[in-house]
Amino acid sequence: MAKGVNKVFLLGNVGKDPEIRSTAGGTIVASFSLATADRAKDQQGNWQDKTEWHNLVAFNRTAEIIRDYVKKGTQIFVEGKIQTRSWDDKDSGQKKYKTEILVNEMSLLGGGPGRGEGASSGGSSYSRSSSSSSTGTFDQRTPSQPDYADQGITDDDIPF
Repeated sequence: MAKGVNKVFLLGNVGKDPEIRSTAGGTIVASFSLATADRAKDQQGNWQDKTEWHNLVAFNRTAEIIRDYVKKGTQIFVEGKIQTRSWDDKDSGQKKYKTEILVNEMSLLGGGPGRGEGASSGGSSYSRSSSSSSTGTFDQRTPSQPDYADQGITDDDIPF
């Protein structure tokens, strides 16, 4: 059987302040909701907005970044995978299910609470470590962009 693909990309706004907790083993976990919006015309030709809510979970370093920088209303871009977990309800004994997005990479976008308006152009990216460590640690990545300000580029350098 061929290998499947489970990859999700979401761009939206955080619905409420993230819940931060630690596991018995000391792993930091951040849980929060993300709203994505879609716009389509109805039968009368009027634009209708539809909001979809997603449950997201992040661990370790990414959870720390979320704790420190993400609040209700923050716009973020995430890459992750869908996971559905199940358990038996303690009270009723019924099987319960929850579908979540496990965050692998995250970019902070927009000004957001406590961030300057100038941050909207660049944002910051944080992602899961690419190492094969079984601890699932997360590393912060800072996007690098070359600075050509000191190279004296002139109109003659532009090819059109």
